[in-house]
Amino acid sequence: MTEDKTPSFEMTWGSSTSSGYCTDEESDSEFEQYFTARTSFFPKTRKPAAAPPTVKKDEQVELGKQEWTPADIQQKVKEYNAQINSNLFMNMNKDASYTGFIKVQFKLARPVSVPTPKKGSDAGARKASGVKRRTSFYLPKDASKHLHISSRTSAREVIEALLKKFTVVDNPGKFALFERSERHDQVYVRKLSDSERPLRLRLSAGPNEKVLSFVLKENETGEVNWHAFSMPELKNFLRILQREEEEHVKQIVQRYTLARTKMQEALAGSTPG
Repeated sequence: MTEDKTPSFEMTWGSSTSSGYCTDEESDSEFEQYFTARTSFFPKTRKPAAAPPTVKKDEQVELGKQEWTPADIQQKVKEYNAQINSNLFMNMNKDASYTGFIKVQFKLARPVSVPTPKKGSDAGARKASGVKRRTSFYLPKDASKHLHISSRTSAREVIEALLKKFTVVDNPGKFALFERSERHDQVYVRKLSDSERPLRLRLSAGPNEKVLSFVLKENETGEVNWHAFSMPELKNFLRILQREEEEHVKQIVQRYTLARTKMQEALAGSTPG
């Protein structure tokens, strides 16, 4: 991955990320080691949205799997650049590799964690105690980022680079890179393997975002990978679950109390016979 020659691109969101924000200064002393954004671990029940169809195996476009000669790559790079209306060109190298840009869209449902900013003497005390504190917040939906990568850069390395650029300290295993395409008024989504080369897919598909785009999402496997979380995170999840349970019980008690009161009032106002 090339960093020295990469032009500077700013994040597409502003510096204010207050939604779901929680720092250790705002929380009580129980959360001395780690603080998670205020969130519900179990989402509230609602009508499930229709999930975008996944690409069937026999319908997948075999992008980036065919063998290319240096002449093929040179021609494809030339055709790709001819369709670009910005300065995000691809460049061919002497060793038949090439570099270019991919745009990754963020669609994260859960908060990400970054190191808590150090503040004076408190920072020294934390360093001495060996406690690493974190701040968690939600990234704005549909935020995106351009990355300058090589044709040899893997999907796993793209994820790690994105986390590094935004100083996200979460385990990269919590995230996955997906390709999204639109064909025949249908949206198809496919999870990339760690070893796939996103820039090769980009070159093969061309610059049209409808034909191919990249999305960073949580690595949903059907079950939560608890081993990807640190001990403070797991303890904090238990606290969140306990508080949600207590709140849920409180709401049920209030609902039945109100119903009982209304029935008693109805009985008191009714006349026998």
